[in-house]
Amino acid sequence: MIKVLNARFLTSSPSLEKSEFYSGSEIAFLGRSNVGKSSFINSLVNQKNLAKSSSTPGKTKLINFFEANFKDDDENLYNLILVDLPGFGYAKVAKSTHKIWQSALDEFIKKRNSIRLFIHLRDSRQFDMEIDKNVDLYIKSFLRSDQKLINFYTKSDKLNQSQKAKVLNFDKDAKFISTLKNEGIDEARELIIKGVFGRV
Repeated sequence: MIKVLNARFLTSSPSLEKSEFYSGSEIAFLGRSNVGKSSFINSLVNQKNLAKSSSTPGKTKLINFFEANFKDDDENLYNLILVDLPGFGYAKVAKSTHKIWQSALDEFIKKRNSIRLFIHLRDSRQFDMEIDKNVDLYIKSFLRSDQKLINFYTKSDKLNQSQKAKVLNFDKDAKFISTLKNEGIDEARELIIKGVFGRV
């Protein structure tokens, strides 16, 4: 099992050119506004308020960086930089702001060479939304051989078994998580470590 040693906030940045570079491997978290990115990051590192969620969807436009350290049962240590990207797809963001914001994100995601893993969070209750399909295609269009993409389906505690089966029929590799019930979080940590370092 992967254990959390510590985690801390590093900095916030509006764009690639204003972002710091860190020595650890980076994981980028993507998802629609209010999909539960902040809650997932907090659950991964066993802290309640490390990543702050905005009460206004679409308001957070900064790229937030966190550092987290983990260890496995064999005492191997893993240092990761968690990159919380602004939520996408919220209609009430002004078009002019949205265009600048998306341009900055596009540059960051494509040119940030230290990103090893993309985590795409999708609401399990709305698992087949077109915007999420497009995000997957977008990431896969430039994914390097040393990068991976994993989809996690959030708020799975809201689904019954029949509804989960529909998600699995849509995506046979679907990974369910519930930060409310703390379900799937241990497995998520192991998948992330394996995805970045190739071992658990």
